[in-house]
Amino acid sequence: QLQLVESGGGLVQPGGSLRLSCEASGSMFSIEAMGWYRQAPGKQREWVATSGGSTNYADSVKGRFTISRDNAKNTVYLQMNTLKPEDTAVYYCNAFIKRASTSPLVSYWGQGTQVTVSS
Repeated sequence: QLQLVESGGGLVQPGGSLRLSCEASGSMFSIEAMGWYRQAPGKQREWVATSGGSTNYADSVKGRFTISRDNAKNTVYLQMNTLKPEDTAVYYCNAFIKRASTSPLVSYWGQGTQVTVSS
C-alpha cells in the first residue's frame, strides 16, 4: 500500500528552525512532484512549496523555507527557518505518483504533522 509519512514537527520558539521530512513508501513507478501544504486552525489548507520540474514557494514563506528532495529515498524535506507564530499549522505532504508506467498520476497525502511556533 502506497503511503506518505511525515515527521519532524514540534514546538519551536519564534525565530527558530524545524526540518520536516516526508517519505513515500510502497509500490510505485515514479514520483512526478512532491510538495507541502499547511492548514492553520479555522483556515483552509494552503499551498506552501513544490518540488517538481521546478521549485516554487508561496510568498509567505519565500526566503525562509527551503524544499528539497532525495529521489533515491523517495523523500521530500522542508527546512523552515526564521519561524513565525503565523507559521503554526498542521503541515501536509503531497505527492503526484504513478503506480505503473501506464497508470495515471494520482495525488497522495500524508497524515500531517503539527508545527507550533510559540514562546
